[in-house]
Amino acid sequence: MPVNNLTRRRLIKTVAIGTGSLAITGLASCTNTEPALAKASFDHGVASGDPGVDRAVIWTRAESQDQVAAVEIEWQVATDSECQNIVGRGRETTDASRDYTLKLDVTGLNPGQRYYYRFVAADTSSVVGSFLTLPAGDVAEFSLAVVSCANYPAGFFNVYRSVADRSDIDAVVHLGDYIYEYGMGGYATSDAEAMGRVPSPVTEIQSLADYRQRYAQYRSDSDLQHAHQRHAFICVWDDHEFANDSWRDGAENHQSGEGGWAQRKAAAIQAYYEWMPVREPIGGERANLYRRLQVGNLLDLYMLDTRIVGRDKPLEYSDYIDKETGAFDGERFQSELTNPARAMMGEEQFNWLKNEMQASSSTWQVLGQQTLIGRMVLPAPVVTRNVSFGDYAQMARIAQEQPEALSAEQQMVLQQPLIPYNLDAWDGYPVERERLLNACVGGDKNLVVFAGDSHNGWANNITTQDGVAVGVEFATSSVSSPGLEAYLDEVPDELAAGMVELIDGLQYAQTSHRGFMLVKFSAAEVQAQWHYVNTVADREFHLLDDQQKLLSSRPGKTERKILFTE
Repeated sequence: MPVNNLTRRRLIKTVAIGTGSLAITGLASCTNTEPALAKASFDHGVASGDPGVDRAVIWTRAESQDQVAAVEIEWQVATDSECQNIVGRGRETTDASRDYTLKLDVTGLNPGQRYYYRFVAADTSSVVGSFLTLPAGDVAEFSLAVVSCANYPAGFFNVYRSVADRSDIDAVVHLGDYIYEYGMGGYATSDAEAMGRVPSPVTEIQSLADYRQRYAQYRSDSDLQHAHQRHAFICVWDDHEFANDSWRDGAENHQSGEGGWAQRKAAAIQAYYEWMPVREPIGGERANLYRRLQVGNLLDLYMLDTRIVGRDKPLEYSDYIDKETGAFDGERFQSELTNPARAMMGEEQFNWLKNEMQASSSTWQVLGQQTLIGRMVLPAPVVTRNVSFGDYAQMARIAQEQPEALSAEQQMVLQQPLIPYNLDAWDGYPVERERLLNACVGGDKNLVVFAGDSHNGWANNITTQDGVAVGVEFATSSVSSPGLEAYLDEVPDELAAGMVELIDGLQYAQTSHRGFMLVKFSAAEVQAQWHYVNTVADREFHLLDDQQKLLSSRPGKTERKILFTE
């Protein structure tokens, strides 16, 4: 259902600490003394997000114990974990129109300071959450955890638990696929029943009620709750918050019998803003989730939407293969792939980003977005799965060592071109990518790109088509969704090594484990370290120390490349 203006206005309220009745200092404790508050529970925990130098969003969901139409609760912000030094408090009401969620944009805070918050009902209170406001001025260091692709039925959220337990994180960047839309029997649900993680509702989600129920299930997970409780999240959606391979006017997983796409998209957007600790966009157009966060003079973080507001329909190789002869129409494919009108971001968002980056004087310009921007091209027979990666590598070795031993058929295989392995990524939109990269070169920026979506860990040197160095890309593995190792009949380590060998610019690949990235910025360099868990099939897990990889990049026009740090 569409989101009406009244619901938009009520969903998030800006409250200022230190102004009027909201400022209450010198109180002895956080204990509520006004019995008029509703009886409620906070079973979905708390969350904070979109921190600024003077503000942050705080969130909870209050479930009424008396089945009342509206629930009034109190929010409190303090400078200590025991809530002895309250610097702001107030009362707000939530109801069914926003699924009993409550989200406040708290302002009047100090830069670079840790705050604590909680919500209080008549007979109980939520857990105490905490967040750091962004620092201002000269910033020496800043650390971000980067996560993506958390599929509830695919495995336990051990990666979230690992993020929650770290004390060296200033904020968490979530690059999307916070939920998945599939029902039982759909993608990555084969072990869900055994793990006690059957999706709810059990069918694919399509309506507003469905999306709300799915968010409620994910937010019931204790590991995800703990991560939200400990750190502020900076979030953007990918496709599965809507449906697989979403684009502006549809999705691969939206069928003709599932109602209108506009209605489904509106329902998904409303549920997202209800359940996620994100700030309402300026101007009120909720599809425009893209925004900038500034960390002093160190970095500007641009959170982008490459799915909903501007993306044209992804190309599919199958549409260019003759059903009778099996021949591939490469000429038509190249013509449509390089159509200058094809876009991922759309002109409005592209111009916004270009102008923002041109005006940036920070050391680093960081893109928080969904899909790989590096050129990930592989031999056509491998991409189309006509030849396994291992068999192709063996033929390539024979061609180097004993070419006369190759059969005519093998020679034909080796002569086929390199093509993108994933047209849903930036490789499927090369013209707009080139425009973006050239804009960075022209502005002499130090570009760092974050990517998720692929469920594997990657690091790329980013260059223009002419080979001009632009920046680096650090891509995180998934929280629980399976990676390439689940689809290709290859030994994961051999697959990763082979891809690094074959793909120009690719410096690192990890195709067998779930995990997160820890990215540390300083004026001298940015370091990315990948951390992996040994399993998501069991709640008992450990981090794989031998699977960590540390890469770094240094600013400057001649050094925009990944430098290995062993």
